[in-house]
Amino acid sequence: MAGYLTVALTRSRGCLTYGAMLESVVRAHYNHTMKTAVIPQIRVEPELRADLDAALLPGETLTEFVESSVRRAVEFRRVQRDFAARCDASLAAYERTGISIPSDVVLSKLEAKVAARVKQLRK
Repeated sequence: MAGYLTVALTRSRGCLTYGAMLESVVRAHYNHTMKTAVIPQIRVEPELRADLDAALLPGETLTEFVESSVRRAVEFRRVQRDFAARCDASLAAYERTGISIPSDVVLSKLEAKVAARVKQLRK
């Protein structure tokens, strides 16, 4: 893996480009012993395909773009599912105990977290 990272760092005259970084990560992720699966091909309108080609970064392939998009979509769905499960558990706990936290308390805690993060980022 270190070899791939070195290649990515030395491309483009020492600058780490997004395409090179993505390529090194993909290569490091897949090795010769890993079995892979194929995502089915889909048909799209010519306009969408043209927009997709225009969105590709220099040196980025359509395959890399599709794989990274699918990975992000899968992660987003996982986060949504986990959030819904926490909501269901919270509602069940409220229905079981009748105890809840007032919204103004929740909002003030969230605002404090945001303020602390902003302060940390400004340092």
